[in-house]
Amino acid sequence: MKIFNKLFLLIFVLMFFACQSEQINDAEKNIDEVKHEYAPDSRVAIFNVSIEKDGGKIILVGETNNLDAKNELLSKMKESEITIQDKITILPSKDLEGKIYGIVNASVCNIRAEAKHASELLTQSLLGHPLRIYKKNEYYYVQTTDNYLGWLNGNELVTMNETEYKDWQDSKKIIFLKETGFSYSKPDVNSTRVSGLIMADLLKYISKKDGFTKVEYPDGRQAYVLSNQCESFDLWKSKTNPTAENILNVAYKFLGEPYLWGGTSAKMLDCSGLSKTAYFMNGIILPRDASQQVFVGETIIENAEEYKKLQPADLLFFGYEKNGRERITHVGIYIGNGKYIHQKGPVVINSFNESDSDFNPSRFRSFKRAQRILTSINKNGVQLVKNCEFYK
Repeated sequence: MKIFNKLFLLIFVLMFFACQSEQINDAEKNIDEVKHEYAPDSRVAIFNVSIEKDGGKIILVGETNNLDAKNELLSKMKESEITIQDKITILPSKDLEGKIYGIVNASVCNIRAEAKHASELLTQSLLGHPLRIYKKNEYYYVQTTDNYLGWLNGNELVTMNETEYKDWQDSKKIIFLKETGFSYSKPDVNSTRVSGLIMADLLKYISKKDGFTKVEYPDGRQAYVLSNQCESFDLWKSKTNPTAENILNVAYKFLGEPYLWGGTSAKMLDCSGLSKTAYFMNGIILPRDASQQVFVGETIIENAEEYKKLQPADLLFFGYEKNGRERITHVGIYIGNGKYIHQKGPVVINSFNESDSDFNPSRFRSFKRAQRILTSINKNGVQLVKNCEFYK
């Protein structure tokens, strides 16, 4: 009888663990399906959910910034008849105490992969530009106006609650238009500098007199900027004219500038930072990375030998195949006559034409496709600055 009882117990235990193992597999499948639907690109969406086991319990742990994604996952678990304990955190974190908005408070800020200075630089944001904040430790986990996610040093932003954020957003602002410059403590270029400024920085407008514009920083500091180096942000948004000529004229300003991985500012750029900046200064918001920019606009060619079909300001994408999958690693901007400008390190002009002295054979071989942006305004992923919720 004892042997029978032990055998029965063993069979029960094996069946229990087999059943639980099957449930875990089904639960993990549900997690993968929801992640694929709601957060296929972890650079722009948060859905970090996994399974922990506590005895016979299956516990969902992690975080997401999308309540719909969490609800969809819980619904799938119910449909699969999987009993779970929900410990998924919805961001923004309650620890922020309502200060879920941020405004960049440095001429350019560095947003990193991890919450430490030595971490990889992912992207940058600019003075006066808004951020979403999701959580904090010594750093803040933020999302930029192009939806890119990363960690930002708390010294480089001002955190705000909804009322403070609305006040900043509703205030009259100026946009700085030169590649680089300064703000001053007095309406005098020989006075003490308050900070450096770069192209596309935003500051609150106070007044204008004698060739200077008085401005205010997000943290309340006041300064003066040469009026011929800035413009009303509202006026700038209304009159931006995204033509090929205007886009290329911005790109040309950076010829010879060195390369910075993660750079999206006039101080230093990477390849997609160049295309992003050239388009932003003409009123168009592009996604952050080349591998994201390749999905906006309309495809024109997929073979470098067809370059004569291209038009100026078309985006050119380069990469390679690995395990049957395309990897886009580089982007440039077409100029015309087979020429294109790109951040090679430094920014240079190269050619698709083999007879030209600036022909780049490696780029010719690695060309994948060209996307036309200017025929897709407000569609196919192409958004105008003036229509973006962050800049209204």
